Amino acid sequence: MKQRTLFENTQVGAVELKSRIVMAPMTRARAAQPGNIPTALMTEYYQQRAGAGLIITEATQISPQGQGYSWTPGIHSAEQVAGWRLVTDAVHKVDGKIFSQLWHVGRMSHESFHPDGKPVAPSALSPDAQVWVVNSNGVGEMVACPVPRELTHHDIQQVIADYRQAAINAMAAGFDGVEIHGGNGYLIDQFLRRTSNKRTDEYGGSLANRVRFAQEVLEAISDAIGADRTGIRLAPFITQRGMDDSQTSEAILALAAWCETKGIAFIHLAEADWDDAPQVPYEFRETLRATFSGAIIVAGNYTREKADKLLAAGVVDLVAFGRPFIANPDFPRRLKGNLPLAGIGNPATLFGGTEVGYTDYPLLAAEV
Repeated sequence: MKQRTLFENTQVGAVELKSRIVMAPMTRARAAQPGNIPTALMTEYYQQRAGAGLIITEATQISPQGQGYSWTPGIHSAEQVAGWRLVTDAVHKVDGKIFSQLWHVGRMSHESFHPDGKPVAPSALSPDAQVWVVNSNGVGEMVACPVPRELTHHDIQQVIADYRQAAINAMAAGFDGVEIHGGNGYLIDQFLRRTSNKRTDEYGGSLANRVRFAQEVLEAISDAIGADRTGIRLAPFITQRGMDDSQTSEAILALAAWCETKGIAFIHLAEADWDDAPQVPYEFRETLRATFSGAIIVAGNYTREKADKLLAAGVVDLVAFGRPFIANPDFPRRLKGNLPLAGIGNPATLFGGTEVGYTDYPLLAAEV
């Protein structure tokens, strides 16, 4: 069998990609205010990085209730859809492919985003975490999340409907598909884990009940836009934000088995990316591969060598890179040619701001 590489064409669901390199979703907090509307600056940013086989956008809230950070874009208003259409047109113009990452933060939010001052969650439990909120002086700062209110059964059905409509809006905006953000301690992840889900109805308790919400969201979206244009991001071994549950991998494998029956296009694993983080057990990779025949994407401080090893073993199909794309808009070219990578520089430009630290990173000269 031919050795698989990062730089070859591949198919993910209904979408043909020019490489196995994915630009990972990264919050940059530059949506126009008021309205959390994508801008011309965001359009330039994504078009610059369309050399990736697939771009997955920054997390994008499906409703006002789903917001947890300042200046993050939404996809629930006509103005937001029109803004995203500028982005997708620009990416497609240079032969790129782009999926929208659909987001509901659940309890990872702040009272300022909610009329009643209460974020929502499976259970009324604090995440003991902080979110980035712009204060009255226009300065972003990390603030504590309050105790959320527990979602009612009616609330849950409304959130599922919001996900479905957001996916429809994404296709109207010209996206090639959607990725549901099901990891990193946000709403779907909160339902999956016993540490954040203490419900006693059909959405809590047993493993089957805890995966039900994710299944119903995936069902609603895939029925609306096609399972072959629907993926989900999961974080089995990330434990921050009160998410340390020893049964998480079992829940994710159960969800993966369901995704296999539904024909979901891909599962995207958000893996820990700090230097001394625990490694993903290889046994888990093998079990996931045996369970799910769709595309498997991994993200987590990967090098070309580590990516090639997992591709060759057949346990992953695409590899997502995050931080290298920030300062290196031509990152795939640099990676292929073993060319030098630029550094981010000032970390204050990561969230919010202007073109500085966003679209002003230069491309390498053609002769390099």
